[in-house]
Amino acid sequence: MADAKTKTANYTEEMLERMVAMYEQLGNEGLETIAESIGRPVRSVRSKLVREGVYVAETKAPKVAKDTGPSKKELLNTLEAFGAFEVDGLTGATKAALQELIDFVQSVHVKA
Repeated sequence: MADAKTKTANYTEEMLERMVAMYEQLGNEGLETIAESIGRPVRSVRSKLVREGVYVAETKAPKVAKDTGPSKKELLNTLEAFGAFEVDGLTGATKAALQELIDFVQSVHVKA
């Protein structure tokens, strides 16, 4: 029979107890301090804490959708409602340029 390979432990029981105790005290912000005190990389410490069931991942802030105003299609529809010209050639224009054009057309339309 082949010899069974034995796995050497990267962390001693003392290191593990110290690491868990420090983590409970310092939390996620203290990972670098914990890693320096036991002479291991931060990623290794984090992985070991995950395997031990102690590590709690930081929650990310929910992504908030930006309100960028009306879409280009809505702006083109607004221009088209004035009926003075065809808007098919303006599909490549920026939203800011379309809004300026709408403002100009409205100001001219109001004066007339």
